[in-house]
Amino acid sequence: MTDDWATRRRDAAAEHAAALERRRAAETLRARALIAEFVREATARRVPARPLSARSHDGRARYRTPLRGWYLRMDESVAVGTDGEFYVLTVPPSLAARFRGARPTPDDPPLVLGKGGRDGDSIDLGDALARVLEQHGSPGR
Repeated sequence: MTDDWATRRRDAAAEHAAALERRRAAETLRARALIAEFVREATARRVPARPLSARSHDGRARYRTPLRGWYLRMDESVAVGTDGEFYVLTVPPSLAARFRGARPTPDDPPLVLGKGGRDGDSIDLGDALARVLEQHGSPGR
């Protein structure tokens, strides 16, 4: 009886984990589509891409990166690169990065930036992307 219960419990946990992974993958796919459309629209509108910099986890240091793109949050902690990738721009503190710069790697984009953070810190990815476009006027300008 105990073995049967343990097996059922283990199977249920595995199915739950698989369902969470499927949901995360679907959200990532939708977020990537939003980002791809944003990059096409920003390029068509000639929204200027800026050099992106990264910050140390403790917030004390700022490092240059080889990336260009658009910041999505006011604190410049996340961005979309001109390459269509999503970047979290926090990196470990590094003396070498002060001289050579940092090389953030692309992350899977979430549909909600700052999800699980403090009240008012989260924003839908689509809203953040739209805000960048709105800051640079309508297509006819």
